[in-house]
Amino acid sequence: MTKPVSVQLYSLRAACEQDFDAVLTAISGIGYAGVEPANLYGKSPREFRTRAEELGMAVSSSHYPWANRTSISEVIDVAGELGVNRVVGGYMPDDFADRGALMRTVEDANRLVEDLGAAGLKLCLHNHWWEFDLIDDTPAYHLFQDLVPSVEFEIDTYWAAAFGTRDPAQEVARVRERTPLLHIKDGPLVQNEPHVACGRGMMNTPDVIAAASPDVLEWLVVELDTCASDMLTAVADSYTYLTENNLAKGNV
Repeated sequence: MTKPVSVQLYSLRAACEQDFDAVLTAISGIGYAGVEPANLYGKSPREFRTRAEELGMAVSSSHYPWANRTSISEVIDVAGELGVNRVVGGYMPDDFADRGALMRTVEDANRLVEDLGAAGLKLCLHNHWWEFDLIDDTPAYHLFQDLVPSVEFEIDTYWAAAFGTRDPAQEVARVRERTPLLHIKDGPLVQNEPHVACGRGMMNTPDVIAAASPDVLEWLVVELDTCASDMLTAVADSYTYLTENNLAKGNV
């Protein structure tokens, strides 16, 4: 079943700082079915949700507030205002630096899962590339995934490739029953090189999406951290690639 496509608004952060409403209008005009904010640029959570819905978009998910950097009470309140049932968080390189750091991260994540679960929310973790560094010859994220069995994942499929050293489809498949969100991006798989519109880089996006469970996956979320071309154009081209190739569905 083809899943709806959202966009992580961090991609358009420079334009959002100038005119957030204009960006939301443009995203709606492209045809995106949802938006995933990382910042609300002065809007309250309820104002943001209302504006997105007025434009025919859902709040697919949110990186605001980041679940392990903000008080639990604020996270719970904002999630309620945004109308989401899971909150996204993640960890830094030092949190996976060695086995001792990993075990502290596991303890922290299990505590977050429990605290959020009491409020009816699920913790969904977003990765970068450092989680796939090895600890005792095993990717640290694999150890983490096994030790925090109740956490969900928003697998960032580009970072999961770890610059060509991992197979992102296999990384998605490993936790497919716990992955309701996928970050879809593309690029040269070279560290510090800019991303490109989806379908124009080295990622095998069809295989990555096919690796997810159709019964669990809810949203594909386009995110381009940096881009050598105009970002809004790249976001629009990513939508076109995904929808015209029946990899995702939008509103138009």
